[in-house]
Amino acid sequence: MKYELDNEGIKMLCDSYDIDFDYIIDYIKSKSYKKVAIQIPDGFKMHALEMADFIQRNSGAEVFIWGGSTYGACDIPLGLDRLGIKMIIQFGHARYRSDQTAKPRGIKDE
Repeated sequence: MKYELDNEGIKMLCDSYDIDFDYIIDYIKSKSYKKVAIQIPDGFKMHALEMADFIQRNSGAEVFIWGGSTYGACDIPLGLDRLGIKMIIQFGHARYRSDQTAKPRGIKDE
């Protein structure tokens, strides 16, 4: 990992799931996004604040947590653009596409 995992919850998520925080943070920085949102399933919600803090601290972007239910990658929150949010990062328990996908799942931006 390029960015130091200084939190046990984040370490557990990275050990248990294929979450590439390096890619997420580097992508936010490359686009110079100031506001992003994370959308996570119920099983990850206990780590929502840790995830948001980790991304925010390392990317410099303000991170909003979508608190509503998540029913899959097609369940995109509407109206976030009115808050100036430029990117939604969707986390999940399973891959959205095949393992051959070049771009990590869950990256949605303008």
